Amino acid sequence: MSITPQAYKAMSDKASPKSNTKVNVAMAYLTGGGICVIGQLLREFFSALGYSQDTAGSWASITLVIASALLTGAGLYQKLAKHAGAGTLVPITGFANAVSSSAIESSSEGWVLGIGAKIFTIAGPVILYGCAASAVYSLLYYIIV
Repeated sequence: MSITPQAYKAMSDKASPKSNTKVNVAMAYLTGGGICVIGQLLREFFSALGYSQDTAGSWASITLVIASALLTGAGLYQKLAKHAGAGTLVPITGFANAVSSSAIESSSEGWVLGIGAKIFTIAGPVILYGCAASAVYSLLYYIIV
C-alpha cells in the first residue's frame, strides 16, 4: 500500500493534537521571564549580603542550577515544562534539567555504566557544539582583530 505525501499529511494533521500557539507563546514568555526575574532577585539578594556583582551572579547561577536539579528530581520541573513549554529552556535551568533527568533515568544501571556513561546524553551535544563554536569564533576574532 502506497500513501501519497498529501494523504500522509492529512492523516498526520487529523491525529496530531491541536495547539493554541498564542497561549503557548505567552506561557513560555511568562515562565522564561519569571525564571530570569528569580535569577535577578537572587543576584540582588547576594549583592545585598555584601558580595561583588560577579560573585553574586555566580551564587545566583549556582542556586538556580541546584533548584532546577532538585525540581527535576522531585518530578516538578517536568510538570512545569508541560504547561510552560519552551519557557523552561532558559539556558541555565534547562541545562541543569537536561543533565539531571539523564542521570535520574540511567541511575538504575549503576554509577559507572549508568550515570557516568549517560549523564551528558542530552547535554553533551550542547557542550560539544558550544565549545566548538566558541573556538571558531575566537579564532575568527583573533584573525580579524
